[in-house]
Amino acid sequence: MVYDWFNRGSVPPETPADPPVDPEVQPDQASAPPPSALEPSITQPAEAQASESQSSKSEDDSLEWARQAYARLKAQKAEAAEAAKTVQADSTSEQNVAVPPVKEPPAAVVPPEAASVEPAVVAPTPPAPALSFLEQAAAQRDQRQQGLEQPAEPNPGPMVPAAAQAAPKIDQDEPSLGDFDDAFTWSAEVLAAQGRSAEQVTLEEIDWLGRLRQGMEKTRQGFVTGLLENLGDDPLTPEVLDDLESLLLRADAGVQATDQVLDALRQRMNEQVVDPSEGIRFLKEQLRDLLDEPIKASAVDVLAPQRDRLNVWLLVGVNGVGKTTTLGKLANLAVRSGYSSLIAAADTFRAAAVQQVQVWGDRSDVPVVANPSANADPAAVVFDAIGAARSKGTDLVLVDTAGRLQTKHNLMEELEKIRRVVDRLAPEAHVESLLVLDASQGQNGLKQAMAFARAAGLTGVVITKLDGTARGGVALAVASEAKLPIRFIGAGEGIRDLRPFNSFEFVEALLASR
Repeated sequence: MVYDWFNRGSVPPETPADPPVDPEVQPDQASAPPPSALEPSITQPAEAQASESQSSKSEDDSLEWARQAYARLKAQKAEAAEAAKTVQADSTSEQNVAVPPVKEPPAAVVPPEAASVEPAVVAPTPPAPALSFLEQAAAQRDQRQQGLEQPAEPNPGPMVPAAAQAAPKIDQDEPSLGDFDDAFTWSAEVLAAQGRSAEQVTLEEIDWLGRLRQGMEKTRQGFVTGLLENLGDDPLTPEVLDDLESLLLRADAGVQATDQVLDALRQRMNEQVVDPSEGIRFLKEQLRDLLDEPIKASAVDVLAPQRDRLNVWLLVGVNGVGKTTTLGKLANLAVRSGYSSLIAAADTFRAAAVQQVQVWGDRSDVPVVANPSANADPAAVVFDAIGAARSKGTDLVLVDTAGRLQTKHNLMEELEKIRRVVDRLAPEAHVESLLVLDASQGQNGLKQAMAFARAAGLTGVVITKLDGTARGGVALAVASEAKLPIRFIGAGEGIRDLRPFNSFEFVEALLASR
């Protein structure tokens, strides 16, 4: 299944036949998203009873809407399973069809005069002169470059029915529909709050939201638990804001982001009485605005490869942040979204880095351009990759680079050399320089972002390992202080645990109360 994660909002909704509905779901109810319980409405104290009844009704509507979405996804899985059985039965019947024997053509008759002719004597070819070491290296490089630039020819092979062909490797790890539990209803509420209807809910999005919520568990435990304990049922007070300040700083949100959020809350408290539900709603709004500010400044909501144009994404960062793993996940994401990709293994310094990249390429059926010699020039590898991508019409080239500290000027100059090679060889290409940050490094990651932004011309950030730390608030610090847009986030170790960044879903996963 191809689901374009880079253009989620532009994917047209499917219009399948009426799915079977669970007994609890009434068929006459509309499929439009109900008022979400994630966004409680602002009420005055005089309307307390009305707000309670409205909140209860909103929760019931949200649950009903989630049941409709679950019934539809369940019906789709049943139809897919039935179609798979039909295809398998057809392929089995086609294989059992008897193939008529092929008659061999008669052997040609050779006249006796031709048989008696003696074969011509061929003079032995003199041995070629031995090549020098430099000539051998140049010949090997030319041969490798010709192999990369030569378009792949289809293998004729035996004709196999389309139904009997094996599914591509990329489709073997499809998401599965679990039970109708708390994780599904929360994911459905997040999608409904973004304006989705029940017909627009996809299993890919439900699966990712569940992974994101689970990956943010450590950050949420320390943040939300303390926040709810301090809020209680009373209106917000200055003491509560002081506790909120401590929670934000403890989550490594940064001083600037914390001050901005608290100043907005204090201003709201001076204007009106803020109850706990309104305080959480306003807090979510402020956090989303913080994260969206650099994204809006870049004029690119979601970073995606541009069609009919070569795209080159450089992944940079210090040692051990997960650049190679992130590159493998990005390659898988691009292939799943319908883009052709190619990997340039330009990390020629770290031991077994090329082999690791090749494993990731095999997992997603993405070709890898590498130089087998030790300590090869990374710019030369990128040169070969750009040439191969242009000859094959590849959409996206992902460049893996060696880990480096922002204080090593010679290594920073190596990045500049790679960028010059790309600009000279493919001036029409769209180039992105993405910094990979380990969320567990907290404020150290912020310092890396600011230093790399000055030296490497960064255009975005990828935050990884959110599932292994309680410092997920570093995303707020990167957005508010480094002014860099967050493009992708990783919330797990699996190949599907990296997706384009969505501020609404991130904040909801951070402040999920269930």
